[in-house]
Amino acid sequence: MSKTKQLRQMIAPFESNDRAASIRQLLNTLPPFLLLWLAAYASLQISYALTLPIAALAAGFLIRSFIIFHDCCHGSFFRNRRANDILGTVLGILTLFPYEQWKRSHNIHHAGSGNLEKRGIGDMWLLTVREYDAASKWTKVRYRIYRNPFVMFIVGPIALILFGYRFNEKDVRRKERLNTYLTNAGIVLLYALAIWAVGWQAFLLVQLPIFWISGAAGIWLFYVQHQFEDSYFEHQEDWDYVKAAVEGSSFYKLPAVLQWLTGNIGFHHVHHLSPRVPNYRLQQAHEAAPPLAHATTITLRTSLQSLRFNLWDDEARQFVSFREGIRRAIAVKMPDKSPGRAS
Repeated sequence: MSKTKQLRQMIAPFESNDRAASIRQLLNTLPPFLLLWLAAYASLQISYALTLPIAALAAGFLIRSFIIFHDCCHGSFFRNRRANDILGTVLGILTLFPYEQWKRSHNIHHAGSGNLEKRGIGDMWLLTVREYDAASKWTKVRYRIYRNPFVMFIVGPIALILFGYRFNEKDVRRKERLNTYLTNAGIVLLYALAIWAVGWQAFLLVQLPIFWISGAAGIWLFYVQHQFEDSYFEHQEDWDYVKAAVEGSSFYKLPAVLQWLTGNIGFHHVHHLSPRVPNYRLQQAHEAAPPLAHATTITLRTSLQSLRFNLWDDEARQFVSFREGIRRAIAVKMPDKSPGRAS
């Protein structure tokens, strides 16, 4: 039996969802989020210095809500497809992500994660050292701006979540187009009701930090779990799904509280190996498959190193900084002047 088949068999028992566990997760996620939102609003009467930490905690529960939304997109939260679609659409309104649109792009990401010929949909913009070296000046400028941490994590949530997901791509299915319209209408209605209830100033003071913290943290999680030094990227002819999952997705070992708030998504290698495993069973699946102990493990401290990983060197098979990538590109172009070699 191949190692790939053995690994899949180890994971298979955890691919079924538990309706009671799913309902419990809804109950320990959505009501606390609402209560924290109201607590943040009430704290405005005391001090905004109190509001901000409450809003930060509420943002954690919004991230947890997104993980449930994410499971719905994979059809892994409930057994019934319609139940996943309905809950996913509702949570899409809460988290500002159109369900059908995000489901399609994210499934494309899963199908080609780590495949250099299938970049561009549902993932971060990534150039190899050679591509960057051959790019036009304007492309290099745009890529550097995109990869700048301030743009990615400060401007990114506003540009991507608040505006980017409000529009459909050309030629998408009618179902996806209508779902985006429904999500946008739901967001307008939800925000209008909230503003009517608490006033626009109070709404912004509470909602903006929740939106920005959850958005920045979400982008960071997606970024860091594929952008680590010895990740996995291969050209089509050498690409392997299991290797892409286990070697190209990190095990982000987080403190227990953060692991809970992020719905175990730190076990990203397990998730990519089998998206059918619901988030509340990812840790069990990881522990049940000994080969997964060899997955790349990163921590809060070591994950910060990923901020300097900007280009993929497909010869050395590792991420490098802009400076190192440029140095390597120049070295490849220069003729070998070492002794004993013809010049």
